[in-house]
Amino acid sequence: MAQITDEPVADEENDALELGRFLPYRLSVVSNLVSKAFARRYEAAFGLSIPEWRVMAVLGRYAPASSADICARTAMDKAKVSRAVARLVAGGLVSRKDNPLDQRQNVLALSRKGRGVYQQIVPLARAMEREVLETLSADEVRQLDTLLTKLHARAEAMAPGGGEGVD
Repeated sequence: MAQITDEPVADEENDALELGRFLPYRLSVVSNLVSKAFARRYEAAFGLSIPEWRVMAVLGRYAPASSADICARTAMDKAKVSRAVARLVAGGLVSRKDNPLDQRQNVLALSRKGRGVYQQIVPLARAMEREVLETLSADEVRQLDTLLTKLHARAEAMAPGGGEGVD
């Protein structure tokens, strides 16, 4: 008969999960904290939510683009992208036109007003990135970039489709 004790089991697979050391949790927390800190800066100045800024960031770099393109590049779900696009269109920051090659899709781009807002936010984004990374040495920044690239590739392989549905 097995004896019941209060001693911890030496098998790591059966140990309680220490959430603060669990990689997916840590990545999520850091990402959320950085996004929220940045959002406070541009939400007050420009009235944009995190999803709206992400849509604008994609369009600022990759326009014209469809909502599906934005979902793929941001890993946001379709409903979140759709709501963000609708608010940006209503605010005059994004233009939406029918795709002549596929009537089921729209083609999105920044409007003149949206381009102006984008050009004001980009320096804020770069400054925020520098502020976050200033705690690391130049070598650590390079290592972080390498490691994140590797983790991204592995996560893509584990969850094909770019993580749609994640926000």
